[in-house]
Amino acid sequence: MDAIAEHFIAFIRDENNPIGLLVMAAAAAIEYVFPPFPGDTVTLFGAVLITAEGWNFWGVFAAVMIGSGFGSMLAFYFGSGWRRRRQRAPERRASLDRLVDKFHRHGPVYLVLNRFLPGVRSVFFVAAGLAEMPARAVLLYSLVSAALWNLGLIALGSLLGANFDTLLGWVRQYTLVVWAVLAALAVLWLGRLLWRRL
Repeated sequence: MDAIAEHFIAFIRDENNPIGLLVMAAAAAIEYVFPPFPGDTVTLFGAVLITAEGWNFWGVFAAVMIGSGFGSMLAFYFGSGWRRRRQRAPERRASLDRLVDKFHRHGPVYLVLNRFLPGVRSVFFVAAGLAEMPARAVLLYSLVSAALWNLGLIALGSLLGANFDTLLGWVRQYTLVVWAVLAALAVLWLGRLLWRRL
């Protein structure tokens, strides 16, 4: 996936025009639909462009926010469609009922935290669709989360100036730590499940 990001980055740098902002918006949207896509890498490069190339902060920020909002709503509507299919096939409902119940209780918290959990963020929006959360609320929480994350990346990029490699290294380390924590939680959950069954 890094090769894809490098092509996007080269395109943005070479063009240095509004098409670059569209590329950033598209990258931010795609990672909600196809989680392995490295959309954050393109956002990081946008932060570097602000500092090193004098790109407009508001243009870059608006591009990644629009892309994030669009991508999160695509995942949400996928979940809504899935919910309607589940209602037509009640025998398949039990497997997801616990997730939906949790979303009824804590949905806004999950949606605000989504952006800080790489690789699984789209799952939250699918679950929001399954739980019948109102679309406006989902979009609002999505934008709050995206604003916090993107402002953090842009601020980090400004602090480091044009040092894209260092910035990318920090984000990759953060991603590895999050994946390790999620994996550990999954193992604990599976262990607890097996213990109860035995």
